[in-house]
Amino acid sequence: MNFAQEIKNKTLILRISGDLIGEDNGTQLVAAVNEAMSHLALTCIIDISGLRYINSSGIGVLITILTKFRNKGGEVYLMNPSESVKKLLIITKLNSIFQIIQSEDEAMAKK
Repeated sequence: MNFAQEIKNKTLILRISGDLIGEDNGTQLVAAVNEAMSHLALTCIIDISGLRYINSSGIGVLITILTKFRNKGGEVYLMNPSESVKKLLIITKLNSIFQIIQSEDEAMAKK
């Protein structure tokens, strides 16, 4: 897994590609979230368009990120999931917990 991060208008934008399978990947992502939250980020957009595969540990990482932001009154958006990831979100009913968006502008409009 590779990821890039930036903060725009108190919004953390994470771009994840490859396979999200937890373990070391999860700690790196959570550390990036903690750092962004220390800079007062209240919203997180996770661009998962480049995500090929996600397992249960990876889902746990996404839920951890969601919990951290919601505990601070913030929100997490998943942007552009692939068809296979979208199916997984539906099967696990996580599509009812996460807000799925198609663009950064869509998330910014909901803030």
